[in-house]
Amino acid sequence: FSDDVDFFFPKFGQKKGKKALIEFGNRIGSSLTSIWHDIDGFQITTAENKVIVEGQEGGVMSDGTSWPDNNISIGRFCSVFEFTGKFISRMYVYVDPDFPSRDLERISVLSEGNNT
Repeated sequence: FSDDVDFFFPKFGQKKGKKALIEFGNRIGSSLTSIWHDIDGFQITTAENKVIVEGQEGGVMSDGTSWPDNNISIGRFCSVFEFTGKFISRMYVYVDPDFPSRDLERISVLSEGNNT
């Protein structure tokens, strides 16, 4: 990563610098016992100095809740990496950070079979 990497993750926000990546890693790491990514299933697209990765992930929250539930939570994500030379200068992660599907209000509005 470049020293001034531009990083975005939903609910964490957009921040700059390697310290932001460390801060993010510490925060997300404290909420998880484990995480996996289906690397063999990644869909990778390249364009100029960008690499876009679509995939699936899952894991176990620190309270023992496993995700995805493959019902509401499917564990899909998309990450966009932009390079300046050989360094990643921008990394934007697009994912629903409600890994264990606890945002019941929004789920009831958006999911199939809601009561509204």
